[in-house]
Amino acid sequence: MKLSLPEVNFSDWGDVRYLHLGTEWVQGSMKLDAPFEIELEYVQRMMAWLLFVDPASVGKRHAMQLGLGAASLTKFCRKQLRMRTTAIELNPQVVAACRGWFKLPADDTKLEIVIADASAEIRKPRWAGTVDALQVDLYDHEAAAPVLDSEAFYADCRALLTEDGCMTVNLFGRSSSYERSLEKISAAFGADAVWAFKPTREGNTVVLAQREASRPKRPVLAERAQSIQTRWGLPAPKWLRVFKPQT
Repeated sequence: MKLSLPEVNFSDWGDVRYLHLGTEWVQGSMKLDAPFEIELEYVQRMMAWLLFVDPASVGKRHAMQLGLGAASLTKFCRKQLRMRTTAIELNPQVVAACRGWFKLPADDTKLEIVIADASAEIRKPRWAGTVDALQVDLYDHEAAAPVLDSEAFYADCRALLTEDGCMTVNLFGRSSSYERSLEKISAAFGADAVWAFKPTREGNTVVLAQREASRPKRPVLAERAQSIQTRWGLPAPKWLRVFKPQT
């Protein structure tokens, strides 16, 4: 049976371009005059894994995105952080849109776009234990709830990670339950490995889970946050006011 995939289109509002999947719901965005920066606040927060690693090690690490969106995270990891970067996207039209309208570079030695079902692709042995930063943002065209949101799925995500790797997840939607999602993530990773932001004004809550729980001291986090802001322009010092462990 042929999979029915939504139509992909975009809209421009001022100096920002938005990606849509056949509805008015925004699936990603890009500043037209700064295409390799991250425009949306919640997407910036998906980079909070940077707080848990030495900034000098970032370029040697591997980032993976489940769900390409407008490729903001993929472009930032590959172009700004100079990481090996893999994105897994189900809809080939989204990949074509990102290449045509959102400045996604062609694949090279450090960038690979995989057109596949993320739930099946991440179980392949080639990915196990290879990912330092896993960023999960999987929504359909209705943006009602995460497409993949089971304890088994989050356990598969944990298996992807290196020993000091982290997963960040965007939880948003009219029919989704944040508390239920958080319980599933905690069951897969361990409650002491889970951190979360307060929701953004738009209602996106970013949750972070570590492969192995650690509790960096506040001064360490503050120093790293300042370094992140200086090096890459992300508002990491502000994150620390709205980001905390869940237990």
